[in-house]
Amino acid sequence: MISKEDIIKRFVSYVTVDTESDPNSDTTPSTKKQWDLANALVQELQHIGMQDVSIDQNAYIMATLPSNVDHDVPTIGFISHFDTSPDFTGANVNPQIVERYDGKDIVLNEAENIVLSPDYFEDLLLYKGQTLITTDGTTLLGADDKAGICEIISAMEYLIKNPQIKHGTIKVGFTPDEEIGRGAHKFDVEKFGADWAYTMDGSQIGELEYENFNAAGVVVKVKGKIVHPGYAKGKMVNSMYIATEFINSLPRLETPEHTEGYQGFFHLYSVKGEVEETVLEYIIRDHDKEHFEARKEVMQKLTDELNQQYEREVVTIEIKDQYFNMKEKVEPVMHIVDIAEEAMKQLDIKPLIKAIRGGTDGSQLSYMGLPCPNIFAGGHNFHGRYEYVPVESMIKATEVICKIAELTAEKYK
Repeated sequence: MISKEDIIKRFVSYVTVDTESDPNSDTTPSTKKQWDLANALVQELQHIGMQDVSIDQNAYIMATLPSNVDHDVPTIGFISHFDTSPDFTGANVNPQIVERYDGKDIVLNEAENIVLSPDYFEDLLLYKGQTLITTDGTTLLGADDKAGICEIISAMEYLIKNPQIKHGTIKVGFTPDEEIGRGAHKFDVEKFGADWAYTMDGSQIGELEYENFNAAGVVVKVKGKIVHPGYAKGKMVNSMYIATEFINSLPRLETPEHTEGYQGFFHLYSVKGEVEETVLEYIIRDHDKEHFEARKEVMQKLTDELNQQYEREVVTIEIKDQYFNMKEKVEPVMHIVDIAEEAMKQLDIKPLIKAIRGGTDGSQLSYMGLPCPNIFAGGHNFHGRYEYVPVESMIKATEVICKIAELTAEKYK
């Protein structure tokens, strides 16, 4: 059995190391502090007995667990990222252990009256009676995705200690900078050498995902003209008012706070404005490729219309694709999803097959030639002070990894 105490100890040792990434940096990893955990992970992989452990100049970690069967089995991989989101501080993480959660409010920080409540986060009630790891209310936790790393290393250690569990060759990979969209950018798929892989980067127990958003980033620049406001009639052009026209012309209900499931959205996440220039930053998301392209066209058409209205180029737009729906690459090899689903069922876990309302390293890796569905890591409320993870979910995720390895070896016997 996977030890609860060992899982907690390993996970806490990871989350107490600050690995926040930085979207404004052009280095890889984007922050030097990511090396602290990366180097420790290399030592740990070597210590538990993994082979061919390596870390490259960009902090990408790879290791191998050799096959212990004498027949040919496809090489499978498990991947997680060790950076944490810059959306909320990951410095000085102080995890709280809540034994036998009673279904009531959890006071994270009494001094600041920060409470994790099932009245607001109803998923908490799924874990009544279990052991939860929470924040102290002042930082994120880092279960995204240090829970995934904890599960992968724990699974490899378990397989090494229990050679009666038969498996083919298994590769593991840990990446920097996933939270800023660069986790797969310098991942050497050829060196990794797996036929397919799984990212351990989902949330609720049972999640199994092979669809994600198509994604684009958009920068809209609106040019104005500043003159003395006392003598501005007929001369001043206030870029902020034109920017407001742009914002209000997009569908108000097609935003993150009004959408769910397969519904796409336009998300305005930054506005920086003065009379002379206003810059709007958006992301576009949609699971459907045609709808995704249509959203880009809507923003381009709106730009053109405003320029026609003002009879000059007052608005410029730059749209850059970020990643695409991995469904296109995974559907031709659906057996890799079927194996993961069967592993969960054999462990009495109800598979929750759904589309990711986001992206993972797996979406990019799938387009790089490594089909890569996503499996739950167990955490909830990522990127903020209310993040938590049930220890039992991490144990189950660890067991899923072992079972996938076992089933793959059986399937190809």
